[in-house]
Amino acid sequence: MKRILLILFAVVLISCGNSKNSEEFINTVQGNYLFNSDESIGIRFNEEGEMNIRWRGKENIEPLKVNDSTFYIQEMNEKFIFRTQPKVHIVLAPKREHDGRTYQFDKMAKGEKTPREYLLNKEYDKALAGYQLIQQKDSLDKTIRERNFNRLGYKMIRAGKFDEAIEIFKINTIMYPKSSNTYDSLADGYLQNKDTANAILYYKKALSINPENRSSNRMLKKITEK
Repeated sequence: MKRILLILFAVVLISCGNSKNSEEFINTVQGNYLFNSDESIGIRFNEEGEMNIRWRGKENIEPLKVNDSTFYIQEMNEKFIFRTQPKVHIVLAPKREHDGRTYQFDKMAKGEKTPREYLLNKEYDKALAGYQLIQQKDSLDKTIRERNFNRLGYKMIRAGKFDEAIEIFKINTIMYPKSSNTYDSLADGYLQNKDTANAILYYKKALSINPENRSSNRMLKKITEK
């Protein structure tokens, strides 16, 4: 029994020991993959030909190479299987926790970004177009929730990035034109940026949708009483 275990252990070490990858494999799979509608996974290789993964703020995740196309990522507790047909993509190795579902991440075109990446890169028109496309495909997609844009906009305000906040709030008003709250937030952004005229305009717009918006009523009264 011990002999068998030692043999198995040796086989595992041999199969996982060579972490380098072929030039053909590197050229084929290197790039970004769409993890979900607004997140990407980056696949990179160092000078030694070893894979590094970027995911959710972590830049240098080092996977364990299982074989020439399969890699185990401890941080995700998942195995990536790289496939090239009918196009380059990643699938997750099946496991019980997946409940029978198949997970596939398609490779993105060179230079392509997620809407959030466009947003943080201040490419607001491209970000809006990306979010609208998500909305057309699935209006309930959690990445385009109104409160998520709002939260990000106020985060920018707290950081003193008022122009960025205004652009994010603008996107929210376009995504949710019937929401009084989106215009109230846009007005807050303008007010923080010392643009009183536009602040008044959008507080009034918020109230035209919902006359009971207490925040807009309070702020409008505060401004006009000065």
